Amino acid sequence: MVASPVFKHIYFDDFSATPKYQQLANCILKAIEKGKLQTEDVLPSINEVSFHFEISRDTVEKGYKLLKRSGVLGSVPGKGYYIMNAEVDKKLKIFLLFNKLSAHKKIIYDALVGTLGDYAAVDFYIYNNDMTLFKKMLTNCNEDYDYYVIMPHFWEVPEMANKLLNTLPKEKLILLDKIIPGITGTYGAIYEDFETDIYHALEEALPQLKKYHTLHLVFPTCTYYPKEIQNGFFKFCQNYAFNQSIIDNIKKHPLQKGEVYITLLEDDLVTLVETIVDNGFEIGSDIGVISYNEVPLKKIIMKGITTISTDFNMMGEKAAEMILNKSKEHIKVNFYLTLRNSL
Repeated sequence: MVASPVFKHIYFDDFSATPKYQQLANCILKAIEKGKLQTEDVLPSINEVSFHFEISRDTVEKGYKLLKRSGVLGSVPGKGYYIMNAEVDKKLKIFLLFNKLSAHKKIIYDALVGTLGDYAAVDFYIYNNDMTLFKKMLTNCNEDYDYYVIMPHFWEVPEMANKLLNTLPKEKLILLDKIIPGITGTYGAIYEDFETDIYHALEEALPQLKKYHTLHLVFPTCTYYPKEIQNGFFKFCQNYAFNQSIIDNIKKHPLQKGEVYITLLEDDLVTLVETIVDNGFEIGSDIGVISYNEVPLKKIIMKGITTISTDFNMMGEKAAEMILNKSKEHIKVNFYLTLRNSL
């Protein structure tokens, strides 16, 4: 079988979190924009693409149908797909890099992509808080992207992070969730003020917290969450005369009545709730629970878990608006308390 000349315009990045059907569609659009594919050019069949790149037929079909819905491709029964419209609007190319996948990160992603709509093609990557992988993805990034939207969370913040981010053109850089010191130039940012946010959230919950005598912040040693959260926690406890402690491992900590636990990680929240139930304590009266990051499931668990959370939907929307408006603002996202049965 002779390989289709179209194949040289198609590639799949296994490191990308962008679905392969979307990568396929993006490759065809890029080839059209560069004049490599013209009107009436015939695309290889679904079976040919599936065989050549060792991907499923469903993936190829989904990518072709996506382009057909947008008016780029046409199809003839029994003959396959062809380029129907080469006059496509040039989309912005976005390099999106998150530290990890989670329920609240999905909210950010959905809001960003939903607000950008058809104006942009997003290549999505995950580096799992790993500096080596972060460096590899940035240095191997050979696309001419219009914007680099990056969430810079690491176990520690080494100088390498600053140096890598400073290699990017600042007019194309947008930082999400956190500002890294040492980044020069004028760039965009949508960020949290971690120290102030937790202080004010706990202050808002003060009427409910007064029935407890001790506050614990469950803050594992190996976590990407910033130390500013601890600073705001200690400041609140000192100003309002609460006993307080930082707990590294909730599994090894004995629970006592009259205490409140603030968890950052979902695994720690699950462990805490299980331990409360196993010991016969009443959540919201014997022991209080506050969880970081609002997700829909927390409305239901134990008749409702109190959360303190940034507005993840706003974060995604503002990042998209910054791209569409070519803005270089630094925008602080809203942070809020949601009181529920667990406090």
